[in-house]
Amino acid sequence: MNISQTLISWYQLNKRDLPWRSTHDPYCICLSEVILQQTRVNQGLEYYNRFVERFPDVFFLAAATEEEVLKLWQGLGYYSRARNLHHAAHMIVQKFNGVFPPTYAELLKLNGIGEYTAAAISSIAYGEVKPVLDGNVARVLSRLYALQEQVDSAAGKKLLNGIASQLIDPADPATFNQAIMEFGALLCTPRNPGCETCPLQSSCLAFSLKRVNDYPVKLARTVVKERYFYYLVVTFVKQGELHLLLNHRNSIGIWRKMYDFPLLESPGELEYPAVLSAQPASIILNDMPFEISAISDEYIHILSHRKLITRFFKIKLQRQPESIQPYIAVPVSQIGKYPIPRLIDRYIRAEKLLVPGYTL
Repeated sequence: MNISQTLISWYQLNKRDLPWRSTHDPYCICLSEVILQQTRVNQGLEYYNRFVERFPDVFFLAAATEEEVLKLWQGLGYYSRARNLHHAAHMIVQKFNGVFPPTYAELLKLNGIGEYTAAAISSIAYGEVKPVLDGNVARVLSRLYALQEQVDSAAGKKLLNGIASQLIDPADPATFNQAIMEFGALLCTPRNPGCETCPLQSSCLAFSLKRVNDYPVKLARTVVKERYFYYLVVTFVKQGELHLLLNHRNSIGIWRKMYDFPLLESPGELEYPAVLSAQPASIILNDMPFEISAISDEYIHILSHRKLITRFFKIKLQRQPESIQPYIAVPVSQIGKYPIPRLIDRYIRAEKLLVPGYTL
């Protein structure tokens, strides 16, 4: 069986109608591939359309501020993707006059463009014979060949790249790469794959061994550490308008350049009096009269390496504190203009009275 041609034939009959598949524009392809890392297509499509409308080419993206890019990305998570995309746009405009480099090797030199994205752009936009290796491809190949190598190890990636390089259609690398990714996304899925209707069934070693669910083999997962977050949602009336305090996260981290509320972070659970007697509450309140109008239920937010167990303390003050550094006072009606992490967005949406008419 010609695996490459079987995949392409299946793709032509079953592929989803997606806007980035109707173009060879490297900017659109780059944007779609970056968005779809760690994101389902249904969710990613909405963000792709939003980005293309707001930043129709690499010049518009490069001219935007990081805060504007993060705001548009809000809700997708893994914010380093947005920052890396923005950095790459700057380099493409400044060093290449807005033209994406045509080869995998040159694309890898751009800040924020990794091996997968470089292979996708060079093969789909420029026809370079370079296989892509994402999670879908790794799953398909590991099942086809019953690979015992851990697919997320250096040795496993090298093995997968060698196999994919043998399979890729040199006459049509763009279609092959999209076909095998789509095959993994729609048919050779992580759970309940469509083995009974799979056109590669007779060539699949995992199926013949009745061990499809044993593949791919992966490295042991990183232990996820629990952290306790206590957010202070401090509100007060200023010049006749309700304000709250926001924290601009300028330090290194996944939420860098985004906004949240004053935060007390702890490795263990704290009693409520301890939250109010520690910084930042002790500095913000500073013996001022205050009212705790609500303490939220727990919000659980899972990151790649942390589980955040979060409560929000809604605190009402009669006036703005004497000193609010390093925080900023923002009218509640204006909070929608600031890029905020998904965790904060979830809370705001739940607290409908906090921000009337709040939209993403």
